[in-house]
Amino acid sequence: ADDAERYEKVSDVLDVWFDSGVTHFAVLDQRDELARKPGDKVMYLEGSDQHRGWFHSSLLTSSAMHGRAPYDEVLTHGFAVDQNGRKMSKSLGNVVAPQKVVDSLGADVLRLWVASTDYRNEMTVSDEILKRVSDAYRRIRNTARFLLGNLDGFDPAKHLIPVEQGVLLDQWAVQQAHDVQTAVVAAYERYDFPEIVQRVQNFCTNEMGSLYLDITKDRLYTMPTDSLGRRSAQSAMFRILEALVRWLAPITSFTAEEIWPLLPGVRGESVMFETWYDGLAAGQCSAGQRKSWNELLAIRATVSKVLEGMRAAGSIGASLQADVSIHLAADMRARHAEVAGELRFFFITSELRLADVADRPEGAIRVEGHDAWVVATPSEHAKCVRCWHYRSDVGSHADDPELCGRCVENVEGQGETRLWF
Repeated sequence: ADDAERYEKVSDVLDVWFDSGVTHFAVLDQRDELARKPGDKVMYLEGSDQHRGWFHSSLLTSSAMHGRAPYDEVLTHGFAVDQNGRKMSKSLGNVVAPQKVVDSLGADVLRLWVASTDYRNEMTVSDEILKRVSDAYRRIRNTARFLLGNLDGFDPAKHLIPVEQGVLLDQWAVQQAHDVQTAVVAAYERYDFPEIVQRVQNFCTNEMGSLYLDITKDRLYTMPTDSLGRRSAQSAMFRILEALVRWLAPITSFTAEEIWPLLPGVRGESVMFETWYDGLAAGQCSAGQRKSWNELLAIRATVSKVLEGMRAAGSIGASLQADVSIHLAADMRARHAEVAGELRFFFITSELRLADVADRPEGAIRVEGHDAWVVATPSEHAKCVRCWHYRSDVGSHADDPELCGRCVENVEGQGETRLWF
C-alpha cells in the first residue's frame, strides 16, 4: 500500500482474547462517532465458538472496568456445511461459492437461503437446496408481480377505499396480511429469520396464490374500471403490497428496491428508509366471522377435490364448467344465506346453490369435520365469451347474444353490485 511506511508490526500482543475483549473500550469508547447514545442497543455477533472466546473475554473486561456487560444482546451462528454435514473444503470439492450462486441465481436467492436456514446450528447448503430456495423466491416474486400488474391505473390518492367499506373478501385479505405482519415484526425483533421466510412464503402461496388472487381475477377483469368491486380489490392489493415490500426489504433487498418505485403513489427514495406499513389496521374478525370463514374454506377445499376428480375423468375442463350444490345443516345454511348469491365467485364455479343436508343425493361428498356435502355436475348452459361463466341467460340478450346478463350490465349499464366476493 502507498502508506505502508506509516505502519509497523506490533509485537507486544498481550493475549489475543484480551486484546479483542477490550475493543469496547479501545474502539467504541475512544471514538465519538461510535459512542453509545441513549436508546442504543449493542449486539455482539459471531460464531458459536465465541461463547468461550470473544464474548467471554469482553464480558470479563467490561465487568471489571464498568461493572456491566459491553453488550445488550449476543447472537451466534453456526457454520456452512454440505448436504452430508461435512465442513466445506476445497480438497473435498464440496464448496458452494457465493459468487457462483449470485451469478447463476441472483443475490436475493442467496440471501433468502441464509434467512430461511436455522443459523443457530450448522447451515446445510447444496445445489439442490438452493434450487428449492429459488422456487420459493419465484413464488414470492410472482405474487408481487401479479399485485403490481393489477394496480395499473390505480391512484391511491383518488381510488383508495377504506378497508371497512370494501368487499368482504378484500377485508379478509387485508386482515390476513395484518396477522402476518404482526408475526413478521415479532420475528424480526427476536431475529427469527426462518419464521419470517416461512410466514411470507405461506402467505404468498396459500392466502394469496391459491385463494385470493384467483378469486379476484373475475372482479378485476370483468367489472367497470371505477366500480366499487374493482377498486376494492385494488385497494386491498395496494395495502398488501405496501406491507409485503417492507417485510422483504431486510432479506431480499434487491427485489424490494425493484418493487418500491413501481408502486403507485408518492413515495420516498428507498424502501430502506421506511417503517412498517400501518395501513393494514382493520377491525378484527369476530369469533362468528372466523367460524364462517373456516367453514367456507373447508367447503372450498372439498369442492376443489371434487372438481379435480371431474377434470381427471374428462367431464369438465375448467372449474367454471361445473354447477355445484352444497347441502348444509340448517345452522350453517343460515350463516351463509346472506352471501349465497355471490358464493359462486368464491368457489370459481358458474353456479352454486345452498341446499338442505337432508336433500343430498347419493354419492354426495362430505366436507371433513362439518355437516356439509358437495355435489357437482357439468353445466348444461352456454359459455359467456367475456367472463367465461356458463349461464342460463347467455343468448337471451338481442344486442349481445354471446354475453351473460351480468356482463351486459357491466359493459352497458351501471355495473353489477358485489358486496361479499
